[in-house]
Amino acid sequence: MKKTEHKIREVLPDSIAQELEVAPGDVLVAVNGQPVEDVFDYHYLTNEEYLTVLIRKPDGEEWELEIEKEYEEDLGIVFENSLMDDYRSCSNRCIFCFIDQMPKGMRETLYFKDDDSRLSFLQGNYVTLTNMSDHDIDRIIRYRLEPINISFQTMNPELRCRMLNNRFAGDIFPKVERLAAAGIEMNGQIVLCRGVNDGAELEDSLQKLTRYLPSLRSVSVVPVGLTRFRDGLYPLEPFTPEDAGAVIDCIEAWQKKIFCTHGLHFVHASDEWYLLAGRELPEAERYDGYLQLENGVGMLRLLCEEVREALTDYKKAVKERPAAGESHTELSLATGLLAAPCLRLLYGEIHEQFPQVTLHIHEIRNDFFGERITVSGLLTGADLIRQLKGKPLGEELLLPVNMLRSGEQVFLDDVTVEELEKALQIKVRIVKSSGYDFFRAVTGLEPDKEDTDE
Repeated sequence: MKKTEHKIREVLPDSIAQELEVAPGDVLVAVNGQPVEDVFDYHYLTNEEYLTVLIRKPDGEEWELEIEKEYEEDLGIVFENSLMDDYRSCSNRCIFCFIDQMPKGMRETLYFKDDDSRLSFLQGNYVTLTNMSDHDIDRIIRYRLEPINISFQTMNPELRCRMLNNRFAGDIFPKVERLAAAGIEMNGQIVLCRGVNDGAELEDSLQKLTRYLPSLRSVSVVPVGLTRFRDGLYPLEPFTPEDAGAVIDCIEAWQKKIFCTHGLHFVHASDEWYLLAGRELPEAERYDGYLQLENGVGMLRLLCEEVREALTDYKKAVKERPAAGESHTELSLATGLLAAPCLRLLYGEIHEQFPQVTLHIHEIRNDFFGERITVSGLLTGADLIRQLKGKPLGEELLLPVNMLRSGEQVFLDDVTVEELEKALQIKVRIVKSSGYDFFRAVTGLEPDKEDTDE
């Protein structure tokens, strides 16, 4: 096992660590006499009520601290590396990899391909398991780390090797079987590539994935994202509306079959399939509690449900609204091509009860990555500036939070929100992804609901 030094960056105020005079610059050596490999070892070992922590001071002096605390009470230590280990990069060269389809000249961190199982638990990332050892699987089972999100792509071992360009990619199934046998909760993903793992291959994969029930709680099927930067890459083609309909038919047939035997729908098509095929989104009950929202599965249906619930909650406020023409508000919203039709529909429903609100919804074409990329989360500041100039924007421009780098006011191309405001001469408001937040941003009212996302 590679030894990593766990240097402490910060000690939280009023914490156990501060009380024991642990300080930034100290190094964690061991817990209960055991070395700490990474963040999972640390949290597992420090959960106990009685523990011994070995700390090394910058001058080399070692302190052995005996601690008595509440079960799972945090020590209040923040490490320089949040994983307490190096990030594991991807060992695959997938034919559908989005990072390979990015242009040169962007910030360096965007080109790092992670395939770190720890990020599956911490951030919800989907991982291929190709760089996981038996030791890693042992720790997941021992620590009950769940759910783990797995990118299957196919249940055909030979095809998986070809799709991931990794001769060991077909060896993951014994690992999945171990996780399933131990009752570790899993979610699965299939990135569908036209003419590669669709059709009969998709049918076969879905049939074989059912054997991992009930540990495998859900499987999403998402279409491959194709940018305009594909020179020299595997010749993938976009799906047609007819293809999308065939994918939906396959998935919905399996939903009916599995629901009869297991009481859940299990396999889900991402929203893009329904929009491409021109079909109605599934009803809320068919999403089994929205297990794969981050994968674009049920996001639009949940948005609709939440906006309509907010409207219902505000019947009294609607009755007491100002007469038409009084307190008029004019706003604008920029979004990707994918969500725009749904947002127009919801705005229409809001406008019926709040006619004093005008909202201009502007679809932003993704010129940077190419028109086939339709999600708002991959729009750039430059595309927003170029396509919104001269458009009616009203008093304020609303933007979904997923356009920005997490925790920052910066777009994918490093344009800042402040630069966007200056270029368009408009105040920008960032809106969270829930339907309640959309309702609040458009109407200015406060729904009596807690936010559903951070």
